[in-house]
This record gives sequence, C-alpha cells and structure tokens, in this order.
Amino acid sequence: MKESFDDFIDHLVGGGFFMEEAVEILEKGMIVRALTKSNQNQSEASKALGIHRNTLQRKMTQFQIDGKHPRRKPLSRAKTATRKTQTRRTRKAS
Repeated sequence: MKESFDDFIDHLVGGGFFMEEAVEILEKGMIVRALTKSNQNQSEASKALGIHRNTLQRKMTQFQIDGKHPRRKPLSRAKTATRKTQTRRTRKAS
C-alpha cells in the first residue's frame, strides 16, 4: 500500500501539481469513494473519513460532488414554524 501511495506522490510531483491541487485530488477521490461505499449515506461516509458530516457536505459543495442532500423539514412543518414565529412577532409588537 505504501509503495502505491509513494508512486502516486511521485506522479503528482513529477506532473507539476502544486500541493493544493494534490490535496484536492486526494480529498475529492476519498470523498467519492466513501460515498460510493456507503451508498451515498453522508453520515456513514463522514464516519469512514473521520470528519464531521457538515465538513463532508461543505467539501462536497466545494468540489461539486453531487450526492443525496440532507433531509429538510417537510414543507407543511416549515410553514407552521413560520406562522408561529410571525404570530409571536405580532404579539410582541402590540
């Protein structure tokens, strides 16, 4: 394993890649593989990578990696929460 990694490093250095580009290639590759292995489950992938799920999502956006998006509140619940907030504001203003 170490030999293949050393060969990869030699390839990057020999190919004229800057450190930032090399890190991006490695991070993107690891994220894509972890997501594939976890069947696009971001929580499992982030645990496998040893990073927080929010960090994984940020890096997915940064590297333009498409995946399942985090679940959001159903629209009906979101509207109810908005109405409650508006009602509270109205009461405070009175």
